[in-house]
Amino acid sequence: MFTGLVEEMGEVLAIENGEKSIKLKIKCKKVLEGAKLGDSIATNGTCLTATELGSNFFTADCMYETVKRTNLKRLKVGDKVNLEKSITLATPLGGHLVTGDVDCEGKVVSITPEGIAKIYEIEIERKYMKYIVEKGRVTLDGASLTVMKLGDTTFGVSLIPHTQEMITLGKRRVGDYINVETDLIGKYIERFMKFQDEPSEKKEGITMEFLLKNGF
Repeated sequence: MFTGLVEEMGEVLAIENGEKSIKLKIKCKKVLEGAKLGDSIATNGTCLTATELGSNFFTADCMYETVKRTNLKRLKVGDKVNLEKSITLATPLGGHLVTGDVDCEGKVVSITPEGIAKIYEIEIERKYMKYIVEKGRVTLDGASLTVMKLGDTTFGVSLIPHTQEMITLGKRRVGDYINVETDLIGKYIERFMKFQDEPSEKKEGITMEFLLKNGF
């Protein structure tokens, strides 16, 4: 689990493409403090397992599901990525509970200055909009942000100048793709409401029960 509070921006040092997979080598510093092999490090909001640790880098493998769902497949050497090490029970929860399981990619469709801030409007598949709530939380490239407005397939977040400097969203342009993780609570509520303890029996055609009820 993570908090959605980005600890640092790392830099992509190398990308190794495999068959429906990629291996990333990320330059970093802060997330390496106290890190051990096998630890989880959120990279652009995607929970990755550190498979190698160096003095100023870590490497991680990305399986097909990760490649398919996230913008990690779009990375190039030299790109900046948001990084956060997984939390412990002693970690202050300054953002919100983030799993590191990205739902989908979102597309930046507009960036609008508003006073000292900038409003970023993000477009996603409509089926994920049911998990986006005005004044709720959403995770964009691993950063916990507050939803300020909603559209049919879009939502907006606002960044102050400090946040623009500290996370990759502040460097994004219209047309760029970002990772989106919606709030976990909504997904559980939907599952609880729809789940049936016993599968419903689907009866097809004419049965003995049908014949008896209709006088045959």
